[in-house]
Amino acid sequence: MNVVFLGPPGAGKGTQALKVSEFFGFPHISTGDMFRKAASEGSPLGLKAKSFMDKGDLIPDEVVTGVVIDRIAEEDCGSGFILDGFPRTLPQAVELDKALGESGDKLDIVINIDVDRSELVRRLTGRRMCTSCGSSFHVTFNPPAREGFCDSCGSELFQRADDSEESVVNRLKIYDEQTEPLIEYYGQENILKTIDGGRSIDEVSDSISEFLNGSKKHNVV
Repeated sequence: MNVVFLGPPGAGKGTQALKVSEFFGFPHISTGDMFRKAASEGSPLGLKAKSFMDKGDLIPDEVVTGVVIDRIAEEDCGSGFILDGFPRTLPQAVELDKALGESGDKLDIVINIDVDRSELVRRLTGRRMCTSCGSSFHVTFNPPAREGFCDSCGSELFQRADDSEESVVNRLKIYDEQTEPLIEYYGQENILKTIDGGRSIDEVSDSISEFLNGSKKHNVV
């Protein structure tokens, strides 16, 4: 089963994609995580990606597409994969379809998580990350026991540069311009399912699981 998660920044794609990955046993491929790791390691690719991410801009297609296509060609993706954060533009989607088609494969389902804009800004600007272990917190929804410090390892928390209000507004603007057309693209392919992401994590997860399990019963995947 090959699944793509769509949705604006802060919609909960990563959380829900990870749950699906754990349940079905397919690799969870997060382009954001891949590039942040490369940036933290100081690799040329990572530093190039960081210059775009810090401003809330999308990483250019030629940088990200090759990395993802190489990743899904690896052996552990042979039975399926969960893509989180890719594709983000129409050219990326076309290249992904082309690469899958050349290997006799295809996308099975695209999950689009829809969340109100004001809620997205609230979610993103309140997010805090651990400087050491990478644990994630939120000043409103998931605050640490001790303000400013990680519950897991005690290290200081920080706000990612791309979670500042200015960057968040820019990220959502870019999403509107470049990523929303994918909803129409995959809708025409009849593989798109839109989920209300404004509810609790468990409620959203239940809706996605119900849809995926129903799809398997009807041989969609």
